[in-house]
Amino acid sequence: MTKRRSFIKKSVLGTAGIAIGGAGFSSRSFDSVIGANERINISVIGVGGRGSAHLSAYCGMKDSHNVRILNICDVDEMFWPTAVKTVQERSGFTPSAEWDMRKVFANKDIHAVSFATPNFWHALGTIWACQAGKHVYVEKPVSYNIFEGRKMVEAGIKYKVHIQHGSAVAAGEAMDCLHSGGIGDVYMARGLCLKPRESFGIAPDAEPPASLHYDMWLGPAPWRPYNAKRTHYNWHWFWDTGNGDTGNQGPHQLHAARVGLKKDEHPVWICSFGDIYGIDRNECAQETPNTQTSLFKYADGKMLVFDTRGRYTNAEGSNNTSIGNLFYGTEGYIEYSGGWKAFRKWEKEPFAGANLKEKISQQDLKDLRGGIGSSFANFIEVIRSGRDQDLINPILGGHYSASLAHLANISYRLGGRELHFDGTKERFINDRDANTLLTRPEGYRKPYIIPDKV
Repeated sequence: MTKRRSFIKKSVLGTAGIAIGGAGFSSRSFDSVIGANERINISVIGVGGRGSAHLSAYCGMKDSHNVRILNICDVDEMFWPTAVKTVQERSGFTPSAEWDMRKVFANKDIHAVSFATPNFWHALGTIWACQAGKHVYVEKPVSYNIFEGRKMVEAGIKYKVHIQHGSAVAAGEAMDCLHSGGIGDVYMARGLCLKPRESFGIAPDAEPPASLHYDMWLGPAPWRPYNAKRTHYNWHWFWDTGNGDTGNQGPHQLHAARVGLKKDEHPVWICSFGDIYGIDRNECAQETPNTQTSLFKYADGKMLVFDTRGRYTNAEGSNNTSIGNLFYGTEGYIEYSGGWKAFRKWEKEPFAGANLKEKISQQDLKDLRGGIGSSFANFIEVIRSGRDQDLINPILGGHYSASLAHLANISYRLGGRELHFDGTKERFINDRDANTLLTRPEGYRKPYIIPDKV
């Protein structure tokens, strides 16, 4: 078993026979649009956890959108049987399975890839896919840091492929109300991530399980011994691999907040502070905060506030919002989560709104998220049309939204320092420490390097 792992590590590091960084890959252009009747073949990369939603969405579109999941890819072979069975049962087709995504990119029969990997793999996987001419759907946050997000934007432009990001769609009646002046001039948006997070304990370093291709799992992250408490899902709570809950759940609500404020730009001022409360540090290896308040100011003075609370807390607003948004305008405010309510000035009863939970069933909600009208379906439709401007969640917007989480975490890691940011250059003003954290301070591990030029 040990020899097998050693062989895997050496073979991956050697990278023999599979081109990386564009060599040997030919990109498609927007002029080569898939025909209306041609089947679109997808590979879902990362099929544990969130990946199951990707499988379900594309299987659900096999007839309406002529989509086939041709391949599933995961560095942990433990997840293969369940994923393959899901595709078989939902679509009647048996997909192939790979652990090395580079083989997926080299497969000319695959038109697009859908990433549900850990955050720290999003950028490199997307860049490799773009260089191979594959269209990309990538989960939130689109990137692990700000440098990576910008490189993803550049790769989509250079290789002329469509990149859709997986943040919740910020659209509909509530946004229409906000943008049409329903509550006056919107001057502040708040995002809430109030999710219970208990201690997940500690464990000694150990040999990785035989099913896990550990070197490939680490990818761009620094090498460290395998530890069960630092891998599946718990990777979120370590700075080498994750962005905490501000960068996990946060990008959904940060995205809605940014769209509600109509801000296709970076903030100019950031301050974020918090800590790990209510958990014995000797009994839990967590590094990211479980409680964090992040403040942002834009050039025109508009504000964005984000609260991450993982310990005992109340919900907020008349909707009892724990995951959602609140918007404040000069003539009233809006509560936005699973439904919405708009209040005028000091009035106690809403003048507009909708409660989705009362109007449609839970199955209908699932269909909305994963079926026709969803960001998954929109992604497929844009691949067919070639109209990049029709993407619901284009990569540039995903970069702006994810960057809010990254900016907050940089301030937090510097002790709650007030930061001034030049969004045009994507650099902090006169702050070397903060600029160092725009990317990996230690650099990237070969061969998993995010290139300066994509």
